[in-house]
Amino acid sequence: MRKAFISPSKYVQGENELLNLGYYVSTFGKSALLIAHPADVARVKDKLDSTTEKYNVTFVESGFMGECSRQEVSRLQEIATANGCDCIVGLGGGKAIDAAKCVAQGEALIICPTIAATDAPTSHSAVLYTPEGAFDDYAYFKQSPSVVLVDTTVITNAPTRFLVSGMGDALSTYFEARATSRSYSRVNAGLPNGVCEGQCAPAVGTNAAMALATLCYEMLLKDGAKAKAACDENQVTQALENIVETNILLSGLGFESGGLAAAHAIHDGLTILEGTHHYYHGEKVAFGTIAQLVLENAPTEELHQVLDFCLTVGLPVCLADIGVDHISPEELMEVAAKACIEEESIHAMPFPITVEQVAAAIAEADRIGSQYKAEVK
Repeated sequence: MRKAFISPSKYVQGENELLNLGYYVSTFGKSALLIAHPADVARVKDKLDSTTEKYNVTFVESGFMGECSRQEVSRLQEIATANGCDCIVGLGGGKAIDAAKCVAQGEALIICPTIAATDAPTSHSAVLYTPEGAFDDYAYFKQSPSVVLVDTTVITNAPTRFLVSGMGDALSTYFEARATSRSYSRVNAGLPNGVCEGQCAPAVGTNAAMALATLCYEMLLKDGAKAKAACDENQVTQALENIVETNILLSGLGFESGGLAAAHAIHDGLTILEGTHHYYHGEKVAFGTIAQLVLENAPTEELHQVLDFCLTVGLPVCLADIGVDHISPEELMEVAAKACIEEESIHAMPFPITVEQVAAAIAEADRIGSQYKAEVK
């Protein structure tokens, strides 16, 4: 049986680490196309100016305005070519990072997240949108970023909600990897486009990926609440450092090499509900994780442990927490049907899946979460 594992070539994290960005640019050459929203550039301008001077490199600003579309990627590639840029730097949140991946096409890429809201920075995939912001397609590249550079001083000065959302995304990592391991389902690390050709068989996750996914959950339970408290005060503590690593590195390696299952598929289904559009990816994934645990009839003690964690750090535990105060039976079936389309990760669960099962799990997760929340209060 084939196994696969994928990761960035280098991961570096610490306070004021952006001051060393110029060094990593200099390993590729003298200039980099900086793909970042102007607001994110402004947040770290002093550090960019300092690293430019120290390492004698040039950043060509892209004027990126926030949408990772095919048209924008093409425009950015033209700028990189016209200016002879030696590498690409993606700085900011998910869409700037994904745009940088698309421009670099798996070559000479440095990712600098300014928030720890998702595990996207380490992955070899990106999400494309239309210029209007609607989902277009997924893109996969031959390798993960060359360097992931994480400045925890910048992250702790971002709104705490981003860090907590990242914990919601990371929360699913262990449970989805566990399910994928039990079903021997393929993982994204197997092939660049996730599709096998010719004589090639799908690849499953490694023991290393499962170990990282397990550690991801353990770190959340150990340091999640302390990290949130530190971020509330804009302080970099060891707990915050641990959770930033958990949200970005452990979750990133865990999902891509350990696999996705029901939690992310249920998240995707929930996106058809208008009320959820004001909530972050990780917030919806947290509820999806609770629904997955219900779907697989996880032990009550495990379910309560997850609910306790979510309530402690401020993650959703019921549909009302993600903007859905009421859901009709028809809407519930529509959400479940979207979560169960053929290409969704829910089919990595170690048992056959039906739309009716998923609808029931979402409804029961909502009931359990609402009741548990009321009892705790």
